[in-house]
Amino acid sequence: MATKKQADKKTKTKATTTKSSVDKKHKEAIEKLEALVAEEKEKYLRLFAEFENYKKRTAKERIDLFKTAGQEIMTALIPVLDDFDRAAAQWEKNTPSSEVEGFLLIKNKFSSVLQANGLKPTETAAGDPFDAEKQEAISLLPVADEAQKGKIIDIVERGYQMGEKIVRFPKVVVGQ
Repeated sequence: MATKKQADKKTKTKATTTKSSVDKKHKEAIEKLEALVAEEKEKYLRLFAEFENYKKRTAKERIDLFKTAGQEIMTALIPVLDDFDRAAAQWEKNTPSSEVEGFLLIKNKFSSVLQANGLKPTETAAGDPFDAEKQEAISLLPVADEAQKGKIIDIVERGYQMGEKIVRFPKVVVGQ
């Protein structure tokens, strides 16, 4: 009988040990799977955030593209506008105003169409301080008055911008 009890104890101990090692293996497998799920979840979140950033970036690029879509054609039309301005200045000096009215109407209509499409002249005036980021100096003119040094003396060619982007810098003469 003693041997039967001892054999039962050994069997129970062996079963407990086997059950304990199986539980340990299951726990390890569960921990590995949980770590794998956490890793995959992190990858998913990063990929999702990256995709959201991509959508925002492409939307911003699309908006910028629409804002400046006509920039190339506007830049090509600026010399025509300059020619209109020069012709208007000459005609106003030499010709009676009744003969110039039609021409000026066309010039004004052309200017207003360009402005309606986002092109506007940059705000530069004689006497303003020279800013190399907003104007292009084509000449330096010696001046006797110290107050005129570093200031715009004359505007040779108007500058234009579309929105906040300058498409042509004004060409100016600066006092030295």
